[in-house]
Amino acid sequence: MNSKTIRSGSPRQGLRAVVLGAAVGAALLTTTACQGDDQAAAPPTAAPSGSTAPGGSTPDATAPTGDSGTGSSGPKATATGDSGETGGGNGTEYADCEAAGLTTAVELQDRRGETPRHFLLTVTNTSKTPCVLNDAPQVRLKAGNSAPIVEPLGEPDSEPVVVEGGGKAYAGLYVFGNDEGGEAQYDQSDRFTATLVAGEGTELRGTLVFDLPAGLDTVSVDDAARVNGWAGTEGLAMRPITQL
Repeated sequence: MNSKTIRSGSPRQGLRAVVLGAAVGAALLTTTACQGDDQAAAPPTAAPSGSTAPGGSTPDATAPTGDSGTGSSGPKATATGDSGETGGGNGTEYADCEAAGLTTAVELQDRRGETPRHFLLTVTNTSKTPCVLNDAPQVRLKAGNSAPIVEPLGEPDSEPVVVEGGGKAYAGLYVFGNDEGGEAQYDQSDRFTATLVAGEGTELRGTLVFDLPAGLDTVSVDDAARVNGWAGTEGLAMRPITQL
């Protein structure tokens, strides 16, 4: 009887299988090596903001600038406004006199029968505290603030006049310079008003009213009128005015 014997394969086929297996293994080793090299060459990933730096220390945060976008928020220089004076720059330790703290009086300096031209203006400080009068009063011979201000006679004394509590100060006033008589008509005034001046030259609030002396209802006035600056005595106030 004939029989068939099954063989496991020829020697050539076994050798071929061994060679193929070795090639596949070599290829796998090569791929693994290349991947290792790529990972070693890759740069380290940057640490995210606020992460802990190497060595365990945390980077310092950037200090705020304080700038809101509308300018510097730093401290501003502040002026005190203290000049050492209380009278608005009058050069003394006393405040300027206020109209409400003064009483007024007027005295005619011309003889009876003469045209009234020369007047002595007097103010009295009603408080117990000294106050200061500056330059010359801004006198108006007609009612209302729209009336023209009498021009000062020359340059007023630059030295302020300190009026003691209960004390007096004086100013000389000349109101009429026309010598024509007859039927000529002139402006008439039944009172004088005055505004005080602060140490730096600005007008102060309040108006002084000087009523005419007894026996005079009105007086003639014109643009020849002049006023002398404040003085501490009647003589200093009137001497220049009496020369007009």
